Amino acid sequence: MANEKKLTRSTNKVLGGVCGGFAEYFEIDPTLVRICYAALSLFTVGFPGILLYIIMLILMPLPEKEA
Repeated sequence: MANEKKLTRSTNKVLGGVCGGFAEYFEIDPTLVRICYAALSLFTVGFPGILLYIIMLILMPLPEKEA
């Protein structure tokens, strides 16, 4: 159990580290996640991107510092 992954905000951040955190969790390129999230936010009416990003920014914890 010492090797379990946690969803946290990333230190590789552009705005708040939310998209970077998802990219690290799923082990994919952060740029790809950011582009997909921006496209989804801009081109769909049913996806409240800015509000969801703010909620995730509040709920996702910062990563624990490694000693």
